[in-house]
Order: sequence, then C-alpha cells, then structure tokens
Amino acid sequence: MKKSKLVCIGTIGKPRGLKGEFFLNSFCNPRENILKYIDNIQTKDIKLSFEYIKKSNTKFHAKIKDVNDLDGIKEYTNIKLYILSNDLPVLSSNETYWHDLVGMLVVNINKNEILGIIEGLNNFGSNDCLIVKPSTESIDNKERLIPFIKQTFITSIDKEKRLVKVDWESDY
Repeated sequence: MKKSKLVCIGTIGKPRGLKGEFFLNSFCNPRENILKYIDNIQTKDIKLSFEYIKKSNTKFHAKIKDVNDLDGIKEYTNIKLYILSNDLPVLSSNETYWHDLVGMLVVNINKNEILGIIEGLNNFGSNDCLIVKPSTESIDNKERLIPFIKQTFITSIDKEKRLVKVDWESDY
C-alpha cells in the first residue's frame, strides 16, 4: 500500500458575515467534489470539523464548528485545506492525479533524452503545464514548461516506472 500524503483541495477565503462563516475556494475538478470530503478536511496541523459547506450560485461558503465570530474566522483566512491522498477515488489506468506526477522523470521520445523531473503543474489559462526542472541526468540545465496535452505532447505516463514520455524537443 502506498504511503498517504496530503493533497491540497482548497483554501479558506475571506469571512462572510459576522457569525464565523467564510468563503471556501475549491481546487477540486469539478469544484463541487469538495462537498464529498467535508469529514476529511484538515490543515497541515489539525483536522477541521465543519458544521457545513454550502454552494450558493458559483461560490461555496462554510462554517467551522466552534468558530462563531468574525475575529475567530479571520485567523483561518488563506489557510490551505488538505485531505489524505487515500481519501481520493481510485482512477482508471489511463488517468493520473497531478500530485502523482510530481517527481516523475520526463523523457523526449524522439531522441530518448532526459529533460528533467516534474516539479509541479500549473494552469496558465489555456491549458495545464508540467513544470520540469533539470536533474543530474538531464541533457541540459534548462527549466521547461510543457503543455499537458495528451496525444499531442504527452505521449505516455508510466506510473510504475515513474516516467513521462513527451514529444518535446530539448531546444524548445
């Protein structure tokens, strides 16, 4: 069994009203999936106990038990919210969570060159991008952003070998 790690699923936003409510920023996809984890959400240090998480229009608001005023919830503003990776649903063999890609080796399929190791992923608007940092085996010392577009730039992901093969030249 693989070791469970914390996965960030959202943040506590600005306060809403005077009774300890706050806006909840969901990083889940779809965003509504955060509702499934209400009993498992924690910060890096403590497990949180929510009275509720509600969706109103396009936003979420929530309330932590025993936080009943504006000053109390202000202490939590901008804190990241996590769940254990074991609490996430199991994916099919052709799907991968972002956090599982971090640390994988990236290899160019055309020349079998090692481009680096995935440090993270980010979305810059049009699509997600792999952030690839050079490793000791890399062809050069360049940091790369590789668009995460399957069948175009990402040709395969081998979870067992921790290897991502890309159609991306080292001089791009």
